[in-house]
This record gives sequence, structure tokens and C-alpha cells, in this order.
Amino acid sequence: MSGPRFHVLLGPDGAGKSSVMRRLVTMLPEWRMVSTDSAFVAPEHALIPRLRRDVHDHLLPGLGTAYSVDFMASVLQTAVVHLRDQVRETDPRVPVLVDSYYYKILAKCRMAGVADSRMYSWWRSFPQPAGVVFLDVSAGSAWRRRGDGARLNALEYDGDDGAWPEFESYQRNLRKMLLEEVREVPVTMLGEQPDAARAAAAVREVLTA
Repeated sequence: MSGPRFHVLLGPDGAGKSSVMRRLVTMLPEWRMVSTDSAFVAPEHALIPRLRRDVHDHLLPGLGTAYSVDFMASVLQTAVVHLRDQVRETDPRVPVLVDSYYYKILAKCRMAGVADSRMYSWWRSFPQPAGVVFLDVSAGSAWRRRGDGARLNALEYDGDDGAWPEFESYQRNLRKMLLEEVREVPVTMLGEQPDAARAAAAVREVLTA
């Protein structure tokens, strides 16, 4: 399956990808930013940010009780397919930056115990990016950006209580799994940046090199 040339912005939880992409809108006006974040979703795709809110407000709080991990994966697949569709439908002359693509959702589904290899194989058959920009962040910084753990969701830590050790362990394994997923794609690693402005400038430098 072929597709236009595009890049992916990837990183652990709390890396600041959404903040960076919002800044890149003005810094790289010739680029198209693709994300499930409402700031980047066209009005005709209003279902996507609505589902994203419902996942955070209803599905994740009920994960393991009201909803199974397989049900969660089925809902998250809507985001994966939406991102693929946006990549495929973009004018090939327009450079594209995609927030996480399917990589992060796949990693989180695997870490949650979803074992549907057929679904993963389908996602991995999607068009591959020309490159990945990996925006790194330490677990300690990510923890502080999450209000010292006060603003975590169930897909950001191991165990039941979301304490620091469970968050740190989850993020370490998530980072490892993300890099494993993109091992066949050119990856540019960006170390932790002091703020969103400098992170955006660093990403822009990679994309325009």
C-alpha cells in the first residue's frame, strides 16, 4: 500500500507533542498537521475528537470493569484508521506531520494485554513514514507535567493506583516498545527540551533539513 511522503512525531506520554504541533502550524505553514487532537480535526470529522473525549471520560475510567481491553482496542482503532485516511487523502505535494500515527496506540494496546495479532498486522501494513522524529522526555519531567500524577489516565501507568513507581515503569516500557515499533524507519532522536518553543524549533530543524 503506497501513500504520500509524511513524517511522524512520536514520544512517550508528556513529551509535549500536541503543544509542539500547535506551534508548528505557524512555523511550518506549508506543512499539514494530522492528529486526533481537536485543534487539527476538520469540522466534518467532529466524531473523532468526540470519541477521544469519551475514551478519556468514560472508557478508561471503566476499563477492566465496565469495558474490556478488547473493547478499548476496538474504539481506539477508529483513531488509527482516521489517521491513515488523512495520510492517504493528503495532496502528495503537501508535506505532512502525523501525531504518533498508529505506533503509540499499538504499543499501549499491547501493554494493556490486547493480543489481536491480526489487527496489529493490519495496522503495520499501513503506509510507512519517510521518517520519525522522536521527542524524548524523562519520566520525572512527564510526571511533573501530569501534575505530579494528578492528571494520569489508566493507559499511562501500571497497576491500580497510578503512583510514581508504576508511572515510571510504564513509561520506561512504553518508550522501549515505541522504538521497537519504528526500528525499520529512519528515526531522529531529540533529547528533552526545556520548553515547547524550543522543542518546536528543534522539530522544525529536523523536518526542514
